[in-house]
Amino acid sequence: MSFARKLSLLRKLPLLAAVFVVALAAPAHADRVRDLCDVVGARDNQLLGYGVVTGLSGTGDDVFSAPFAAQSLLALTRRLGVQIDAGQLRLRNVGAVLVTATIPAFAKPGSHLDVTVSSMGNARSLSGGVLLQAPLYGADMHVYAVAQGPLVLGGFEAKGASGSSIKNNVPTAGRIPGGALIEREIAMPFAKDDVITLALRQGDFVTAQRIADAVNKTFGAGTATALDGGTVRVKSKGDLAGRPVELLAKLSDIDVQPASSAKVIINERTGTIVAGGDVRLSPVAIAQGGLTIVIRETPVVSQPLAPFGRTGTTVVTPQTEITAETEKATPSMTFLEGATSLADVTNALSALGVGTRELASILQALRTAGALRAEIVMQ
Repeated sequence: MSFARKLSLLRKLPLLAAVFVVALAAPAHADRVRDLCDVVGARDNQLLGYGVVTGLSGTGDDVFSAPFAAQSLLALTRRLGVQIDAGQLRLRNVGAVLVTATIPAFAKPGSHLDVTVSSMGNARSLSGGVLLQAPLYGADMHVYAVAQGPLVLGGFEAKGASGSSIKNNVPTAGRIPGGALIEREIAMPFAKDDVITLALRQGDFVTAQRIADAVNKTFGAGTATALDGGTVRVKSKGDLAGRPVELLAKLSDIDVQPASSAKVIINERTGTIVAGGDVRLSPVAIAQGGLTIVIRETPVVSQPLAPFGRTGTTVVTPQTEITAETEKATPSMTFLEGATSLADVTNALSALGVGTRELASILQALRTAGALRAEIVMQ
């Protein structure tokens, strides 16, 4: 390659770096089984509850258009032995909220959970609010945790008497770190008849078989079997029979080299293109041309002159001019040599010197022509 050609490529590489994010092919490395699989039966569970937030500085729910909080507060005060006339209730410092949390596997009673609180009425802000005790239910409608505490918000809202206001982020949703106490444990039957099932986070037949082979190599033949591209069954035997926790502890640290797919991810909204390390490019010629359409509108003022000036009306008439321009009469033809590594693909595409949208169109056309051996994923 001539010095001028190398210099041209070096000048164009920064342009490609700004629009083409690449995962350069690194030396093969192994991942641990715990990073590739989940244990079937050991899972998180979602909790949902309803509650009332108090202490709001006039930014709570309107008791007329959103009476949820007022009704809940009345029910709460009656349980506490306080009788309040509902007709005289004019509060704006309470708000009805939904409370959500995720309880991890093997969580014990007395442990703390982070909860998220979001307004379900017309409250303007939950800033400074305190969540009153709210039970959190699972999908079986049993109470598994109870939440309470002051809210932490990532936004704010301020409003003046004249009506002017300022708002940042979302002031109607917040979090309570460690605000829920677990009251009931969820059973996790992850081992049945000394059999543990592993679910791959990204299903692949090659990866599943490699995991089974690695487990059999460590614990002996017949220990693991790949049932399909997303499931591996492990049978504990010998000294580990009846000891599933010890089996999982040793199993999780086994190194496996996962299989990777050749993919190119294109996000048209952000102008980002990400390519995997197994992308390959066959020799191909690319012709690129452009058409530019320019529309200009110039307002023309029509002023009536005497003797019609007294009765005529001045009008503004837009004058439109449309022109079309092409970059070149004949699109330029660029020849790209075959590339067997992602670094070579990057260097080859950098010779085009195009923007993000043009590069995305070229990649899709290369895939259609069979020159780009990768799957195109649009987002």
